[in-house]
Amino acid sequence: MNYLVELISQLPLVALSIVIAEVIRDLYHIAGHYWQPIQVGHLMHHKAYRSDLSMVSIEAYRQAQWRNDVPEATVMVVLTGAIAYLAYFFTQGYGFIIGCLYSVLFLITSIARAKGWLMSTDLTHKPGDLLTIPTEWTVNRTYHWRHHFDRGEAYFCSTFTLVDKILGTALALKGKTIAVTGANGALGRSLVHQLQTQGAKVVALTSSDCDFSENVEVLKWSVGNEIELANRLQKVDILIINHGTNAHGDRTPEAIQKSFEVNTFSAWRLMEIFFNTVQQSKHKALKEVWINTSEAEVNPAFSPLYEMSKRTLGDLITLRRLGAPCVVRKLVLGAFKSNLNPIGIMSPDFVAWAILVLAKRDFRDIIVTFNPFTYVFFPIKELGKSIYFRLFSKNAPTIAIAKAAGVRE
Repeated sequence: MNYLVELISQLPLVALSIVIAEVIRDLYHIAGHYWQPIQVGHLMHHKAYRSDLSMVSIEAYRQAQWRNDVPEATVMVVLTGAIAYLAYFFTQGYGFIIGCLYSVLFLITSIARAKGWLMSTDLTHKPGDLLTIPTEWTVNRTYHWRHHFDRGEAYFCSTFTLVDKILGTALALKGKTIAVTGANGALGRSLVHQLQTQGAKVVALTSSDCDFSENVEVLKWSVGNEIELANRLQKVDILIINHGTNAHGDRTPEAIQKSFEVNTFSAWRLMEIFFNTVQQSKHKALKEVWINTSEAEVNPAFSPLYEMSKRTLGDLITLRRLGAPCVVRKLVLGAFKSNLNPIGIMSPDFVAWAILVLAKRDFRDIIVTFNPFTYVFFPIKELGKSIYFRLFSKNAPTIAIAKAAGVRE
């Protein structure tokens, strides 16, 4: 019984030892991009794969194992072994030995692959089409594919995404084509500016005449004519749906119609049209849609129609991102100063900056507010709704959804 109690007491250390082993691997990986002595070996690893993650050749794959994977696993074994020794020396605890054994397993398999005894790749390098979207807390094939074929200076993690989240390398914005609706509003303009500082190619979607820098493409559109953007969205990597309206205290039929048409159904149609552009394997890795739903999903905004239309939109997004063909992020924003809310507390520049900071750390629900209750109530509400929708709904055929949203075949 004492042995069992001692074993259970070591389990947190066992888990921590595995996390430490993976952090060491990720840090070695990062060094492979920036430290010349091991850079050549890591470059061989990248060159060993085609864009579908199939091997360029058996010889190139084996050499990449010798020059990259074997040294990486050796460093993992040495460092985790040193940590296990020190932990046992000072505390008599043996839980950290598991991290060392975990690393030894990687060393054995990398040597076997280098020798040609084991020619199956690890799970993140399996060849073939990408079938799922990138996972958030662990690394799947789609997540790692981006490191090879999107941006080499991001997506460094191998098993857990912890290091990428800390460093802000879980999403690369540089070189992405990003379209922003409501681009002439306060937050829209701030987003355009912040995205440009990240090296993105920005497309400003607006219903009004406006001037941006010469590097920004401007497209005029209007609510109800979302289908006119379909062709342009084919070549957009990230769509940020940011437009909206606020009827404040108005409760007339016209205000009801406008609030739901602009805040809810226009956003929903654009999302479905964008989903329809996910047609190639790589699109599952590269395409995303971000939607500004507001903290009105869970808190009063003292504008009933704004709250009702945003809450409906929020529920639609929660429903549709179950099985969505690409990553869907919610922007759950507190009151910021704008034409819709002149008494907003936060500045739009701060909100835009915070959105990108959190997106680069792969937050799927991006909450930016000074209201502490939102950080408590929104995750609870989102989890509850997601479970409910998952239990009592099912995916409709893609063509049927596209037709409902007005997408032509």
